[in-house]
Amino acid sequence: MKTIAQGFFVVVLATIIVASNALAAFRQDLNIEGNWEGTLDVGAAKLRLVLKVAKAADGSLTAKADSPDQGATDLPVDVVTFKDGALHFEMKRLMASYDGTASKEGSQEIAGTFKQGGASFPLTLKRVAKTVASNRPQEPKKPYPYDEEEVSYENKRDSVKLAGTLTLPRTKAPFPAVILITGSGAQNRNEELLGHKPFLVLADYLTRQGIAVLRVDDRGVGGSTGSVSNSTSENFGADVLAGIEFLKARKDINPKQIGLIGHSEGGIIAPMVAAQSSDVAFIVLMAGTGLTGEEILYLQGASIAKANGASAETLAKQRAQQESSFAILKKEKDNTAVEKLLREDFAKQIASLSEVEKKGAEQTFNAQIKQVTSPWFRYFLTYDPRPALKQVKCPVLALNGENDLQVPVNENLREIETALKTAGNKDVTIARLPKLNHLFQTSETGSPNEYSKIEETIAPVALKTMGDWILKHTTTQK
Repeated sequence: MKTIAQGFFVVVLATIIVASNALAAFRQDLNIEGNWEGTLDVGAAKLRLVLKVAKAADGSLTAKADSPDQGATDLPVDVVTFKDGALHFEMKRLMASYDGTASKEGSQEIAGTFKQGGASFPLTLKRVAKTVASNRPQEPKKPYPYDEEEVSYENKRDSVKLAGTLTLPRTKAPFPAVILITGSGAQNRNEELLGHKPFLVLADYLTRQGIAVLRVDDRGVGGSTGSVSNSTSENFGADVLAGIEFLKARKDINPKQIGLIGHSEGGIIAPMVAAQSSDVAFIVLMAGTGLTGEEILYLQGASIAKANGASAETLAKQRAQQESSFAILKKEKDNTAVEKLLREDFAKQIASLSEVEKKGAEQTFNAQIKQVTSPWFRYFLTYDPRPALKQVKCPVLALNGENDLQVPVNENLREIETALKTAGNKDVTIARLPKLNHLFQTSETGSPNEYSKIEETIAPVALKTMGDWILKHTTTQK
């Protein structure tokens, strides 16, 4: 889920639980076989991790892992050992490992540290008889009352193959159609994150309304080639243009009624494409942005930190750190030089911290440095969506949840509406949806911590708002 990138170089003031090496040998007979569950607090979200340990015929241990809140099961565990009360496992594909210890003889609890990609998080595993799967009542179940087709096509400009699913109503063709555009990060065609599949739910709803829907794996995901981190929003726009050409070539699609629905970063890409192509009949912006990436990250970082109880002093420190780091990124184009300058700046920022705090901050810094020097982040940081919005002449629906902490509603909808209307667009609809968060779920606070806990994937009011508006703008056309 990923959506718009989270705050940047925020000092992590978390105490890492370090497993003691002073272990009594009498604990070596603890039975480690079975299911062990814990919760990782990664700041933006709390994610359950389940370790399933079994014994092979030769007496060695084997294991698999589940991430229930992300909908991932049976993830491979390459190494697992348990000796003298100390548990160690490694998941090499995910660059993750864990070391923990049972707190006492016969304990059903293991406390330790989970590491991934240079970051460390406290994790306590407790034995459970059965793990509880996340309930996602909106996910459609087969057989569907419409047709589903696996498709692929090429973005010839960038030599990228794109694979996806096209859902088609069983009413009379040709159909109006929409292309769904995911948020930031490498996501599959369902925009799957935290156990939710928003684009599967959205495609199902719209297809039942008589609208064909094309949803596509991002570059480097599923059946698509290429790389997300080495691409930019402009590259993804070219992927969407290739999707439009694919749909135009089909006899069952009305070439004059092809629209775009973009979520989060997808809400940046949709206007970018509509400004270039007269083939775009309409666009829907789900939590699209009207500000530069830098402005978004300031607002987003402050909103999420406030929701997590940060003090005014912490917020001010976070903002100063972001401004300093962003200034370096914008001024220096060479990544080697950027990293050197960022490390020097970072050393000053953490000078007053304790050694434990410094260690946690350094691990977070190391995990983020690759992301922020990527082509994608550099492009996102300085891209201003307003010039593209001013070139959009087709009908636009822009909607946001009032509890959205990642793309705050008032600042962004104001800029989107102003850019469109001042440029003369006469068909602009702005919708502020009460209680909905960045994923358009009905929420309490809008904090990303709630995303995986909420059973609803997309609020019915959001689905109906989009469906009704699209039908109004297609059924009246010839």
